[in-house]
Amino acid sequence: MKTKQNLLNKFNPCVPIIWLYISAGLVWLGVGVMLDAFASRWLQLAGFPSELLLLVAGLALATAIYLFGFSKLARKNIRRIGEYATEKVCLFAFQSWTSYPLVAFMMGLGIYLRHYSTFPKPLLAILYLGIGSALFAAGLLYFVHIVQARRPQKARISSK
Repeated sequence: MKTKQNLLNKFNPCVPIIWLYISAGLVWLGVGVMLDAFASRWLQLAGFPSELLLLVAGLALATAIYLFGFSKLARKNIRRIGEYATEKVCLFAFQSWTSYPLVAFMMGLGIYLRHYSTFPKPLLAILYLGIGSALFAAGLLYFVHIVQARRPQKARISSK
């Protein structure tokens, strides 16, 4: 039994907690940029007047998703990561384990919508721009937290 535990510990990618904030921020930023890049290409298919309307709709959706969803989720993850009692934690703990099935579902849905659905790409761009921009903005919260945590106590801004 002890050798199995030692073997598991040997392959456990333990990192200092700050790397959980960095990893989460980079993943959220990276996925946001990827989704926004898809949306950008699809918006160009619409032509000028429609492109502008679709862009505004996507950014309005991004604002709503950020304010009512992703910013709250990012702040919850930031608090959860801060509650780890040990100095080193598994690198994959930047996201709660219960969130991984949701991420897999969203990835599958995105692949389906991109490759197999007949949904018009310029309209799909609204959804991708909304989710991508909201993810990008929420990903910045991890780096804001890192900067604020490194400031002297007096200079910190309240994170309520």
